[in-house]
Amino acid sequence: MKITLTLEKQEKRESLTFEYSRMVNAGYVGRDQEEVRRHIGELAKKGIPGPKTTPTLYPVIPRTLVTDDEIEVYGEETSGEVEYVLLVENEESIYVGLGSDHSDRHLEETDIPRCKQICPNVISKVVWPLAEVKDHWDQLEIQSKVIKDGQEILYQQGSLALILDPRALMEFVRSKIPAPLDRTVIFSGTLSTLTGGFIFGGQFLGQLVDPKLKRRLELSYDICPLNYMTVE
Repeated sequence: MKITLTLEKQEKRESLTFEYSRMVNAGYVGRDQEEVRRHIGELAKKGIPGPKTTPTLYPVIPRTLVTDDEIEVYGEETSGEVEYVLLVENEESIYVGLGSDHSDRHLEETDIPRCKQICPNVISKVVWPLAEVKDHWDQLEIQSKVIKDGQEILYQQGSLALILDPRALMEFVRSKIPAPLDRTVIFSGTLSTLTGGFIFGGQFLGQLVDPKLKRRLELSYDICPLNYMTVE
């Protein structure tokens, strides 16, 4: 599989064609286990059982990775969640993007692994070299917003110091995949919502801010349910 992105370096931008053969989504990745329990509690309110151990890791069909400005979903109860994304070319060449593990929350209540396959994994069109941000990683700030009925709602917000950093995340992924991580896309897992539950809106927006280098990655897409048929 290939995806064409823009690589933003401190001194210039250039095109990047990233080749990958697998993709995984991590979950329950908070450094603070109280934060992890809060997120599990949010899911429990929706009838979604918590995992036996944390963090967790799910394989995801690689073809579901997109940079689209609009996604189609099955059903009305879907929502995004903002996270960082590692694109591992090899141990020396790793890129950082902004992503959303968009999920069907109705299916998630009964089958989390399959829930990860039915909606796309959306990634920003621009990525950074990990080497440029790893020394000030915990200063990076991430947030998401949802547009619902014309109203913009702040949905998630926090520092990346709240969740596993790239080194720890990759160590965890290596513990589950008995092979080199070359050509792997890793979605990091997310923060708890500020709203105390899911919001099923019509648009999802995210950003990852680097205050030291004064730049940001952005993500925005419309959510279009397949509701064009009359249901008997």
